[in-house]
Amino acid sequence: MSEHIVIIGAGQAGAQAVQSLRAEGFDGPITMVGDEAYPPYQRPPLSKAYLLGAFERPRLFLKADSYYAEAGCDLILNTNAKAIHRAERHVELHDGRKLAYDKLLLTTGARVRKLKCPGADLPGVHYLKTIADVDALQADFTAGKRIAIVGGGYIGLEVAAVAAKRGLAVTVFEAMDRLMARAVSPQLSAFYALEHEKAGVTLKLRTGVEAFEGDGKVERIVAGGQAYPCDLVLVGIGVTPCDELAVQAGLASEDGIVVDQNARTGDPYIWSAGDCTRHVGREGHSIRLECVQNAIDQAKHAALAMMGRPRTYAEVPWFWSDQYDLKLQIAGLARPTDTLVQRGDPAARKFAVFHLRDGAVAAVEAVNAAPEYMIGKKLVAEGKQVDAAKLADLSIAMKTLA
Repeated sequence: MSEHIVIIGAGQAGAQAVQSLRAEGFDGPITMVGDEAYPPYQRPPLSKAYLLGAFERPRLFLKADSYYAEAGCDLILNTNAKAIHRAERHVELHDGRKLAYDKLLLTTGARVRKLKCPGADLPGVHYLKTIADVDALQADFTAGKRIAIVGGGYIGLEVAAVAAKRGLAVTVFEAMDRLMARAVSPQLSAFYALEHEKAGVTLKLRTGVEAFEGDGKVERIVAGGQAYPCDLVLVGIGVTPCDELAVQAGLASEDGIVVDQNARTGDPYIWSAGDCTRHVGREGHSIRLECVQNAIDQAKHAALAMMGRPRTYAEVPWFWSDQYDLKLQIAGLARPTDTLVQRGDPAARKFAVFHLRDGAVAAVEAVNAAPEYMIGKKLVAEGKQVDAAKLADLSIAMKTLA
């Protein structure tokens, strides 16, 4: 166990890998390299409680400052990896250092997708992925300011909810015909649209952004052929995998570093986990997941495989979003052809939508409905047939369907 394991990427997956390696008995040296100034931290609170000011920065960090030294992990921050030299088995850092490895884990994550329209580089146009991004946003994120949010997905709508709470005038621009179109069912899209409008958010659907304008900083957003005044902009149009290091090293990537069901790349000494990967999902399809669950579970599997105890990765994906006092929890991966079964009344702000495929629950979307989510997740994992009428019947307790 004297092998040296190097981890490139100091995020959720990297931190989990360190924890899992030590928990499973690995006692060799570990080095983790991160390009931010901070040790691994939670990203989900950034667009929610941290932006709102209800979550102090120290609570973001996944481990206490002393953890990595105590765990025998050499943490190198504010440093990028420049190249992987597979033949020599070492990683070259931008500062010239070379880290020899016996086994290498890539947990490089993903970066925000940026707009390339005119004015996109104006001051006041923000993205949200890191602590530094939120800190930069805060200066103008004050009551009375007008914020234009580009993208009606999770990030855009979470920021919209926080902005509305803090008294900003909020307008969301979404190119598709409904909110969170890639993530939720039409029922959920309609429900959240109504909730945001009730909170005073203006929604501009089917409205693509053409340009940003302003003298020295952003003052207007041009969308759908019309100019809208604004004081700041938040762009949330998705992320792309940070796979450049892998690609330069000759590893396969298809919108994500290709790994097998043990998180191993095509190189027997290199694994990868988290948002940067593309793997074979539990349904047999090639997928790239952007969620905490995948980062944690895939890192656990990578750690086991690096220790010679591989276990097939087939976990149920789960996701969540907090908007206002609404907790959206999703388990499983939906398809457009699924049969939808609604349980509960959206007007009560507590309901769920089940996605049935060949008579079994393939996914569940639950709003303020923990039992439906928990039992639904179990049903997804089991893949057994479920009676649609019973699912919809509130007089039948969810636990009796498990």
